[in-house]
Amino acid sequence: MAGNERSEQSEFPVRGLHVGVGRKGDVARWEKFIGEALPQEGANLLVVEINYSYAYESYPQVAGDGALAAEDVKRLVTACRNAGVELVPQINALGHQSWTGRSSGLLRAFPDFDERPDIPQDAGKEVLYCRSYCPLHPEVHGVFFALMDELADACEARQLHVGMDEVFLIAEEKCPRCRGKDPAELFAGEVSALRDHLAEQGRTMWMWGDRFINAADYPTGLWEGSENDTWPAVDKVAKDIVICDWHYERAFETPEFFARKGFGVVASPWRKEDVALDELRIMQRLRQESDRALGVLQTTWCGFDSFVRAYYGELDPEGRRSRGPIEAAHCFKTLFAALRGE
Repeated sequence: MAGNERSEQSEFPVRGLHVGVGRKGDVARWEKFIGEALPQEGANLLVVEINYSYAYESYPQVAGDGALAAEDVKRLVTACRNAGVELVPQINALGHQSWTGRSSGLLRAFPDFDERPDIPQDAGKEVLYCRSYCPLHPEVHGVFFALMDELADACEARQLHVGMDEVFLIAEEKCPRCRGKDPAELFAGEVSALRDHLAEQGRTMWMWGDRFINAADYPTGLWEGSENDTWPAVDKVAKDIVICDWHYERAFETPEFFARKGFGVVASPWRKEDVALDELRIMQRLRQESDRALGVLQTTWCGFDSFVRAYYGELDPEGRRSRGPIEAAHCFKTLFAALRGE
C-alpha cells in the first residue's frame, strides 16, 4: 500500500469527538468541556452535528425550535480555538431529513424536495426510517449549498461533515426524477456535487462511509454497509474526501478498504469499549503502512448536554436515559487513554 512508514506509536493527526446539538443547550457548559476536558483527553477535533439547529439567515424557515444563534456558535468557535481544537460543523445531506415521517428543517420548508412526498408526515418507524431529499430536484442544491456555506462560515471551518449515512430512500420508483436510475450513480453524483462545491470554497468534505461498503463483502448488515446498491459509488468520486468509518457492534477491516481506495479514513466507534480498542488497533496497524489512516472520531449519539454530564459523572446511572450517554463517555475515556498510551 502507498504511504509513509510509521511506527505504531506515531500520533494520529485526527483525535476527534462527534457530538450532536438538537437545540440550544448549556453553552457555558460546552465551553468548559471544550476548554478543559478535550485538551486533557488529547482531543484535537470536535465535529458538532448542527443540521437545522442554527438560526440561518439565508433560509430562516429551515431552523428548528431552540436553534443556536450566531453568538452561540461564535462562543463555540472561540472555545475551540483557545483549546487548540478544530471545529468541524455537520449538516446532513441527502438522507436523515426526518425522523420517521415527520420532516425536519429542509423538507418542512421545501416539501417539493422530498424523494417520497407521498409518505405522510404521521408515518411511523414501521413505514419509514428517515426521509431523503431528491438529489435531482433542480432547486435543491441552490438552497442546500447556501446552508452549507453559511454554517461553515459561522464556524470559521476549513472542513465540513455532510453526513450521508443510512441513505435508504434513493432512486425511488415513486420519485418522478429518480425512478429507474442507478442508486450508485445517484449517490456518487450527490457526493461529487457536495464535494465540488466545498472544494470551490477551499474546504474539505467529511462523510460517513457506510453507503460505500458492499455488505456482501463485509458482514456489516444493512446499516453499517450497503445492501441497496449504492456501494459502487466508491469508485466514482474524488479521493480527497475524509471517510468516517463507523462500526458499533464489532470492528471490521474496512479502514484498510478505504485507504486502498485512496481516501483518508478515521475509525468511528460509539459505546462499546472493546470494539473501540479493536478499531484503534486496526488503525495503528494501518498507520504503519499508510498516512491515509488519519485517526479516530468517537461518536456519542445522545446530545451534547447529556454527554458532558455523563463525562463529569453527573448522570444517575439508574436513570432511564442515562445508559447511552454514560456508555459513550466511558468509551471515549477508554479510547483516548489508549491513544495516550495509558
